[in-house]
Amino acid sequence: MAKAEETKSTLSTKQIITDILGTIERDREQEIVSRRFGLFDRKETLEQIGELLGITRERVRQLEKAVVIRLKLQAEQGNIPHVDNLEQKIIDYLDNSTKVSPVRIVAGNFVEKNDKIEQARIAFMAQLCPKLIVIDENDNYNNVIAIKKLHDEKAVKSLIDKVVKAVKAIGKPTDINTIAKEAGIEDARHAEGLALSSKQIATLNNRWGLIKWPMVNPKNIRDKIYVILYEHGKHMHFNEIADAIKESSFKRKDVTVQAIHNELIKDKRFVLVGRGIYALKEWGYKKGTVADIIAEVLKKAGEPLHRDDIVREVLKSRYVKETTILLNLQGKPQFKRVAKATYTLAE
Repeated sequence: MAKAEETKSTLSTKQIITDILGTIERDREQEIVSRRFGLFDRKETLEQIGELLGITRERVRQLEKAVVIRLKLQAEQGNIPHVDNLEQKIIDYLDNSTKVSPVRIVAGNFVEKNDKIEQARIAFMAQLCPKLIVIDENDNYNNVIAIKKLHDEKAVKSLIDKVVKAVKAIGKPTDINTIAKEAGIEDARHAEGLALSSKQIATLNNRWGLIKWPMVNPKNIRDKIYVILYEHGKHMHFNEIADAIKESSFKRKDVTVQAIHNELIKDKRFVLVGRGIYALKEWGYKKGTVADIIAEVLKKAGEPLHRDDIVREVLKSRYVKETTILLNLQGKPQFKRVAKATYTLAE
């Protein structure tokens, strides 16, 4: 497979599109195709183009359909410039990777600036390639390119749905190999391409799951805090959490330290375990003051404990200084000293 850098240096989508549009005899039809597919600017609706050209919405639709069919027929006969070369490049890329892939990912391997216009150009050109199929974007699927000899459109959608069903059956974020096995797909990279093609699935740090799951698609500050703590595997100071979010691959990470601290305080998933230090509740931590933890330790023991034993047990769930624990033992009325350095709960 050609390296991305090599491919980018040989593929000028603007020139290719200009040459392809040059095969369309009528200027009005060139204008319709260019605007409908967003080849040089944002995509426009049938109504917008009709108003610009002084024709009906339905007439724009008819002309668009007719031109695209004509271009496809000419491409099959080898009469459209660049199509054969482009088709082989895309097939080589897909064949050596995921077999099926969203347009945005395919485009990223062929252009320098992977923006909406470049993606629209790649999608349009792929539609003209006889050996490729293109699935239009809708509520369930992304704009996708696949190799025709391996799939037809119905088969691609069926396989994507199969991967989504497997993710739902697993019920929690997991790796793509596990999903591929559950879906009965031998090639994990193929399963990856199918998962990326679904609008119901998201991925983060090699975890895959439904888009509504925070661990793969954190949408708010609280979810991002949760992911950071989960991946860190132990308690963190809120300043550390803020730094980790700023260095992460999250889409939006321009959050203030104060905002993070506020969310830590409000969300029940997080437990304060030291001065400014937080951990996940699911790790077994409970909310409460140091005195509350001492009381719980003594209650669980069911007998008086030496202060060293109390300190050791409290430090398992709170990250505070030893003197803080001793001051609570000595200064709180719910604790009673019954022997030298030995305490129990007051009745």
